[in-house]
Amino acid sequence: MKIQLKSMFILAVSGAMLSACATSGPLALASDVELTTLNELPANPAAVSYQIRPLESLEIAVFGSETLSGTYLADEQGRINFPLIGAVETDGLTPSGVEDVIENRLRGQYILQPQVTVRPTALPELTVSVGGQVKKPGTFLSSNSQTLLRAVYNAGGLSDYAKSEEVLVSRTVQGQKYIGVYNLTAIQRGNYADPAIYPNDVISVGDSPTKRFLQSVFAIVPLLSTTVIAIDRVGR
Repeated sequence: MKIQLKSMFILAVSGAMLSACATSGPLALASDVELTTLNELPANPAAVSYQIRPLESLEIAVFGSETLSGTYLADEQGRINFPLIGAVETDGLTPSGVEDVIENRLRGQYILQPQVTVRPTALPELTVSVGGQVKKPGTFLSSNSQTLLRAVYNAGGLSDYAKSEEVLVSRTVQGQKYIGVYNLTAIQRGNYADPAIYPNDVISVGDSPTKRFLQSVFAIVPLLSTTVIAIDRVGR
């Protein structure tokens, strides 16, 4: 079945990590990668929610109980040892989720109506990664990279060898991995909407072999006595 692609397509990926590097070769050749008919990448609002990780320090306050309140360090498995109730799993939970767990286990047996607050001692910065053919690849604050264009501009813009019609955005939503392929030039011209970028997204700009070839040709043109005509074939 042949699928015609216009401005972008989505790859849905199950069970395997994909390389973050964009290339100019074919896509979706792996057996566990499937082309879908989605018009855009699924939103990932869960990425904005802060989730506690192992070895994180938490300030936990129990209203009316100074002996239970204090600073707790999660171990390598994301567990904390809380007085009276023992081990509490925190890995992957939001602070409010940990509050609910502690309140439920304290309620009735130890405290009639417990009120618990949980705050990380240091909130990590939410970021996106931009690589491939950009001038300054790296990791950038997601708060300053909320759209694809902004993220690429934060990375210094496209490099001389960038393939602007092959900009990949990798995203994981509820355990499902997706890759969207965008035409950055068309977005810049207003032909397509500038897509939203979420924390933990990975953006990769493809490489244009044609641009590399042309530069190498033009570098030796002064040495040639004949006229050089370069033809860029679409779809190469």
